[in-house]
Amino acid sequence: MAIRVKAKETSGIVEVKALMNHPMETGQRKDKATGELVPAHYINKVEVMAGDKKLLEANWGPSVSANPYLSFNYKGKAGDKIKVTWTDNKGGTDSGETEVTT
Repeated sequence: MAIRVKAKETSGIVEVKALMNHPMETGQRKDKATGELVPAHYINKVEVMAGDKKLLEANWGPSVSANPYLSFNYKGKAGDKIKVTWTDNKGGTDSGETEVTT
Protein backbone atom coordinates (compact mmCIF):
# COMPACT_ATOMS: atom_id res chain seq x y z
CA MET A 1 0.00 0.00 0.00
CA ALA A 2 1.16 3.54 -0.52
CA ILE A 3 0.40 7.16 0.25
CA ARG A 4 1.03 9.83 -2.38
CA VAL A 5 1.55 13.23 -0.75
CA LYS A 6 1.86 16.68 -2.34
CA ALA A 7 2.24 20.01 -0.55
CA LYS A 8 2.46 23.47 -2.11
CA GLU A 9 2.87 26.87 -0.41
CA THR A 10 1.25 30.04 -1.73
CA SER A 11 1.39 33.30 0.25
CA GLY A 12 2.15 31.53 3.54
CA ILE A 13 -0.62 28.94 3.17
CA VAL A 14 0.32 25.34 2.44
CA GLU A 15 -2.17 23.04 0.73
CA VAL A 16 -1.53 19.37 1.56
CA LYS A 17 -3.05 16.64 -0.61
CA ALA A 18 -2.78 12.93 0.18
CA LEU A 19 -4.11 9.92 -1.72
CA MET A 20 -4.07 6.70 0.30
CA ASN A 21 -4.21 3.27 -1.27
CA HIS A 22 -6.44 1.10 0.96
CA PRO A 23 -9.45 -1.20 0.29
CA MET A 24 -11.58 0.27 3.14
CA GLU A 25 -13.91 -2.73 3.57
CA THR A 26 -16.91 -2.09 5.83
CA GLY A 27 -17.44 -5.70 6.90
CA GLN A 28 -20.99 -5.59 5.49
CA ARG A 29 -20.30 -6.52 1.84
CA LYS A 30 -20.74 -10.13 0.75
CA ASP A 31 -18.19 -11.92 -1.42
CA LYS A 32 -20.04 -12.76 -4.66
CA ALA A 33 -18.26 -16.10 -5.06
CA THR A 34 -18.78 -17.47 -1.52
CA GLY A 35 -21.67 -15.43 -0.12
CA GLU A 36 -19.61 -14.83 3.02
CA LEU A 37 -19.11 -11.36 4.48
CA VAL A 38 -15.82 -9.72 3.54
CA PRO A 39 -14.06 -8.94 6.86
CA ALA A 40 -13.89 -5.29 7.92
CA HIS A 41 -10.58 -3.66 6.95
CA TYR A 42 -10.41 0.11 7.15
CA ILE A 43 -8.18 3.01 8.18
CA ASN A 44 -9.07 4.13 11.69
CA LYS A 45 -6.41 6.78 12.35
CA VAL A 46 -4.64 9.33 10.16
CA GLU A 47 -1.90 11.63 11.45
CA VAL A 48 -0.13 14.43 9.61
CA MET A 49 3.11 15.96 10.87
CA ALA A 50 5.17 18.95 9.70
CA GLY A 51 8.55 18.20 11.23
CA ASP A 52 7.83 17.73 14.96
CA LYS A 53 4.48 19.56 14.85
CA LYS A 54 1.24 17.58 14.60
CA LEU A 55 -0.98 19.29 12.02
CA LEU A 56 -3.90 16.88 11.95
CA GLU A 57 -5.18 13.76 13.65
CA ALA A 58 -8.33 12.10 12.32
CA ASN A 59 -10.26 9.07 13.52
CA TRP A 60 -11.94 7.35 10.60
CA GLY A 61 -14.30 4.40 10.33
CA PRO A 62 -15.64 1.94 7.80
CA SER A 63 -17.86 4.51 6.06
CA VAL A 64 -14.86 6.18 4.33
CA SER A 65 -14.55 5.17 0.67
CA ALA A 66 -11.79 2.99 -0.78
CA ASN A 67 -8.52 4.77 -1.60
CA PRO A 68 -9.39 7.86 0.45
CA TYR A 69 -8.25 11.35 -0.48
CA LEU A 70 -7.41 13.96 2.17
CA SER A 71 -6.79 17.67 1.53
CA PHE A 72 -6.32 20.55 3.98
CA ASN A 73 -4.49 23.86 4.41
CA TYR A 74 -2.23 25.19 7.15
CA LYS A 75 0.02 28.20 7.73
CA GLY A 76 3.50 27.07 6.75
CA LYS A 77 6.44 27.58 4.43
CA ALA A 78 8.30 25.99 1.56
CA GLY A 79 10.81 23.42 2.80
CA ASP A 80 8.58 22.02 5.57
CA LYS A 81 8.74 18.22 5.69
CA ILE A 82 5.25 16.70 5.65
CA LYS A 83 4.56 13.12 6.77
CA VAL A 84 1.16 11.43 6.49
CA THR A 85 0.67 8.17 8.40
CA TRP A 86 -2.34 5.89 8.71
CA THR A 87 -3.13 2.89 10.90
CA ASP A 88 -5.93 0.44 10.14
CA ASN A 89 -8.18 -1.77 12.26
CA LYS A 90 -5.96 -4.81 11.57
CA GLY A 91 -2.81 -3.10 12.84
CA GLY A 92 -1.46 -2.26 9.39
CA THR A 93 0.27 1.06 8.86
CA ASP A 94 1.73 3.11 6.04
CA SER A 95 3.22 6.55 5.58
CA GLY A 96 4.24 8.96 2.88
CA GLU A 97 6.46 12.02 2.99
CA THR A 98 7.12 15.11 0.91
CA GLU A 99 8.69 18.54 1.14
CA VAL A 100 6.57 21.67 0.68
CA THR A 101 7.27 23.39 -2.63
CA THR A 102 6.34 26.81 -4.01
